[in-house]
Amino acid sequence: MDSAQFHILVRELIALPKEIEWVEFKHNQADHYIIGDYISALSNSAALCGKPYGYILWGIDDATHQIVGTSFQPRLTKIGNEELENWLLTQLNPRIDVRIFEDKVGGNPMVIFQIQSAYSRPVLFKNTGYIRIGSYKKKLLDHPEKERALWKLFDQEPFEHGKVSSNVSSDDVLSLIDYTNYFRMMKQPLPDNRTEILKRLIAEKIISHRSGDRYDISNIGAILFAKSLSNFDRLSRKALRVIIYSGKNRINTIKEQVGNMGYAVGFEGAIAYINDQLPQNEQIDQALRRQVRMYPEIAIRELVANALIHQDFTIGGTEPLVEIFDDRMEITNPGIPLIDTQRFIDEPPRSRNENLAALMRRMNICEERGSGIDKVIFNIEVYQLPAPDFRVTANHTVAVLFGSRKFSEMDKADRIRACYQHACLLFVSGNQMTNASLRKRFGISDANYPMASRIIRDTIEAGFIKPHAQSSGSKKDAKYVPFWA
Repeated sequence: MDSAQFHILVRELIALPKEIEWVEFKHNQADHYIIGDYISALSNSAALCGKPYGYILWGIDDATHQIVGTSFQPRLTKIGNEELENWLLTQLNPRIDVRIFEDKVGGNPMVIFQIQSAYSRPVLFKNTGYIRIGSYKKKLLDHPEKERALWKLFDQEPFEHGKVSSNVSSDDVLSLIDYTNYFRMMKQPLPDNRTEILKRLIAEKIISHRSGDRYDISNIGAILFAKSLSNFDRLSRKALRVIIYSGKNRINTIKEQVGNMGYAVGFEGAIAYINDQLPQNEQIDQALRRQVRMYPEIAIRELVANALIHQDFTIGGTEPLVEIFDDRMEITNPGIPLIDTQRFIDEPPRSRNENLAALMRRMNICEERGSGIDKVIFNIEVYQLPAPDFRVTANHTVAVLFGSRKFSEMDKADRIRACYQHACLLFVSGNQMTNASLRKRFGISDANYPMASRIIRDTIEAGFIKPHAQSSGSKKDAKYVPFWA
């Protein structure tokens, strides 16, 4: 927030007829416990009022709303040896974004705390939640109807519908949102006047109109089409991060790159950058040598797009992440999947962010519903790579692509995973796995068919595949399908 924006915000807030649920005026009162209580109350109340932020203003007379200045200096205030700002943030659960701004208005020093509205659950300070009832701060537990309303709001409002910037001008909209790339990616002509541009952005819910020349920018608009995510405080930590390591662990980092553009407008650049970091293998084709990337690009595109689309934006302090090692690539997104990882290949994807996913598909950034992981598996098999692994941690989903590995170097788990995914891929294509098809998948010679039989037997024992009901009695011609078929 620059000085001009600071002055505009102060003028707008003091013009309010009285303190309201998401605004608190103070002169010098700066007890750190009371500030923490108000942060909780204003964050929760801002959510109920549909505001992206709540505010505490120091330097205002509470009764008259006159600017009187303040002696409060938050950046010089410490709690023990800890800075006030950091102390406050560590006492909040969940952690939210609280920004401190200081400036002078008419020669009077003023302080603004800009407080992110609650977005996934009520914000607590020192394990106690607060809410505003009119201009009064109350414990949330004493007003169960407010708490119910908050939980109902969190259950109903998806991330995409939230507002990341409120009450900005049309000039701000056009400087913050990469609207030219929006029209290009949608294959639509760019209108020759700003009115039509703004109308289209409103229709797409990238922005919403307030009144006059004032607009709100939605989360989905910024996360997909921001010229720079750093311009949006709440979303700057959601930028895609790429880390390249030397070796097979995280000890030695070669370099790290954090994307800054919105996901849609920056996607092609991100994929190109990732591809440029990948090792290359030499392939001899009809006496010609050529360099090919270690992983198929379509697999990278789909898995990176999935990480962006299906992430849980309510999890703070983490972002979509691509890590490149000598022997593998790991693509991680915040949030656990809504379907079992074993069913990624056949079940239509379920996303917490359906509007975001729909827009990404309309721009051909990701595949049509239900076909993306199929293409990943298919192309991994074409490249004769080990089967990808889909893992779930406490708060994240991880997709792992493995580099080229000889059949003899694969362990039992690698072979079972590949056998299961091969059976899934054939089944969704209307076919069934056989010993012959599995031999082709692994590059096993026909003479070594017992080796494929052993893998099939291990995969059956692991519970991932089963004999096809209409399969013949001959083991040579036996067919197999996934356990869920």
